[in-house]
Amino acid sequence: MRKGTFIELCDLLSPALRRMNTKMRATLTVEKRVAIALCKLATPDSYLSVGNQFGVGKSTVGAAVMQVAHAIKDLLISRVVTLGNVQVIVDGFAAMGFPNCGGAIDGTYIPILAPEHQAGEYLNRKGYFSIVLQALVDHKGRFTNINVGWPGKVHDARIFRNSGLFQKLQEGTLFPDQKITVGDVEMPICILGDPAYPLMPWLMKPYTGSLDSSQELFNYRLSKCRMAVECAFGRLKARLRSLLTRLDLSETNIPTVITACCVLHNICESKGETFMAGWEVEANRLAVGYAQPDTRAVRRAQEGAVRIREALKTSFMTGQATV
Repeated sequence: MRKGTFIELCDLLSPALRRMNTKMRATLTVEKRVAIALCKLATPDSYLSVGNQFGVGKSTVGAAVMQVAHAIKDLLISRVVTLGNVQVIVDGFAAMGFPNCGGAIDGTYIPILAPEHQAGEYLNRKGYFSIVLQALVDHKGRFTNINVGWPGKVHDARIFRNSGLFQKLQEGTLFPDQKITVGDVEMPICILGDPAYPLMPWLMKPYTGSLDSSQELFNYRLSKCRMAVECAFGRLKARLRSLLTRLDLSETNIPTVITACCVLHNICESKGETFMAGWEVEANRLAVGYAQPDTRAVRRAQEGAVRIREALKTSFMTGQATV
């Protein structure tokens, strides 16, 4: 990030960091602690290597990472990982081809070292230990809702059903009550998911199986918009490449660090910080051993949701404008 963004971040975090660890406070400024944490999170380098760059020991790097991550979680998540202006998001997805859409959802697996307890629960279908990050993103790939911490063995649909996001969508409290009419069906603001999620009036997903041309067109439109979440995960891991190195942290600390990385991603995206192609190349190299597992498709669908999807499919084919 540019110097101005870095200074702004330090100013925002300093109320929490100044209160922490008097011994470290005497030796390291807020700026140096934040710089150490960013360097450790942004690169696959070891604690020792980062410590050598800053002239501090391994344990100091570890302490700085956790202090900064806790400060970000405590002070910034509610300000930075938030829906913002829903109409702007709806307009953004509409311009990409999907009407009345408030976000795209998916899960990604963050590799970790084998946990001490219940390690089998963290082993995903690709055979490595991981923790799941579930995220909802806007049309620009900024995280608007995150859920971190479920073990890698757990299916996306179960994580979703147990999340606060599901509850808000079910109660109709996440988005404004803004319905459009598609054909003769009313459609609320929805989110877009892959086949691993349940079809709901407020969650549209692709058709599966043998498809006709109208279903293929629907899937194409949905997939084009759902790419926003896949790209967000790609940019998150390329910018904060420690997420691809099997995080060397306790199970209790890992979700805090992943949360902090999501906040940093949003700050960089919102500020238009440079994204270097070389990061993606390195991220792809680091990710080779950690392929994302395929999740089984969920067949559940609500009748009202089926009608909405059918109406959308028809409107895409006929080119009807939605009102």
